[in-house]
Amino acid sequence: MPVRILHTNDLHGTLTPERAASLSALRQSADLYFDSGDAIRTGNLGIPMKREPVWAELDRLRCNASVLGNRETHVLESAFHAKIAGAAHPVLCGNLRRKDGTYPLPRTLVLESNDIRIGIVAVMVPMVTERMRSQAVSAYLWDPPIPTARELGEQLRPQVDLLIALTHIGHRQDLELAEQVPIFDAILGGHSHTVLPEPVFVRHTAVCQGGSHSRYAGMYEWSPSNGFSGRLIPFPRPE
Repeated sequence: MPVRILHTNDLHGTLTPERAASLSALRQSADLYFDSGDAIRTGNLGIPMKREPVWAELDRLRCNASVLGNRETHVLESAFHAKIAGAAHPVLCGNLRRKDGTYPLPRTLVLESNDIRIGIVAVMVPMVTERMRSQAVSAYLWDPPIPTARELGEQLRPQVDLLIALTHIGHRQDLELAEQVPIFDAILGGHSHTVLPEPVFVRHTAVCQGGSHSRYAGMYEWSPSNGFSGRLIPFPRPE
């Protein structure tokens, strides 16, 4: 039996209660729902004065996991926690670390649906690296996403049937990831706001992305016999 996956990215605070309600029919037909970051409205260096409302909407839609986008990060620890406060689902990021080498968020996730084990590796665009002067004032550092995805993917691959990279690194780097690390069945991406009506295949890896600002949602399906397929659907509009 195949696994059906709903995917969104770069919502930028546009997932209102009305739009979330209109998306619920698609969610009901999907086994899993993933989001690829930049879901909140607050900008990179902004600090929300109250919880971002998108987290409650993603919770109502039973989002299984998301990856951090640049909007969900901050160099200050308190501001970072304020941005993701209210997220009920696992928020993942494999290449974000504290300066002491520990990781503030889960790096991977393993789920099971329809007797299929699904492994999720999550990486995002680096915001502050060890080579930047800004690292002196940042509570966090970001490692290169593609080597990190390779390391984590190789750890998970033997344990799962379906291996997905949940990324916020942009379409160009998604293509590079698929080319350099051909162990993923699919890359569900974000950051570049690229509209891919259907998955782009690099070797056997399906690269997917759905624009931005609640214009499209991706509906995909994977089975051991047929592989990965699907398309973008115009985001349902409230009546």
